[in-house]
Amino acid sequence: MTRQKVSARLVCSFPPLAAADSRVLILGTMPSIASLEKQQYYGHPQNAFWPIMGRLFGAERELPYDERRQILIDRGVAVWDVFRECYREGSLDTSIRVESESPNDIAKFLRQHPQVNAIFFNGTKAETAFRRHAQPEVAKLEREFRYTRLPSTSPAHAGRTFAQKLAAWQAVSRALQE
Repeated sequence: MTRQKVSARLVCSFPPLAAADSRVLILGTMPSIASLEKQQYYGHPQNAFWPIMGRLFGAERELPYDERRQILIDRGVAVWDVFRECYREGSLDTSIRVESESPNDIAKFLRQHPQVNAIFFNGTKAETAFRRHAQPEVAKLEREFRYTRLPSTSPAHAGRTFAQKLAAWQAVSRALQE
């Protein structure tokens, strides 16, 4: 059986989910193919993001997407991606072509959202990409941010159980209580 070569295609991120008074920012890398098709953050049915947000904030996957989004926004949670666009084969972060990485203007977002003081990375690639592309500009803001890398909610990241991921993601809820 021969494996068909999947050609890279240009993929673009969504606008951020945020309110003017957002206090934490969760950064992914780039929406998956399933997310892009649904036009929803974390739209893949096996992605643990919405089950975790359900446990933390009541934003259950069973709710309509607009309700889930609004719950996070109302709780002070902003969601965005490090990349504005990139070329990628399939949905895996490891398939992103490094030379095509074009970042979102995260420093501008943080200037427009002065209450954000904690940035959470949904996996290692999001943190690495942020540090490479956005950290230099964010550092110029002369604000203190708490940075936390969380285990990826992607179904491809099977190294931790749901319970382990949920325990780590409790940090988002704690940051909103401080």
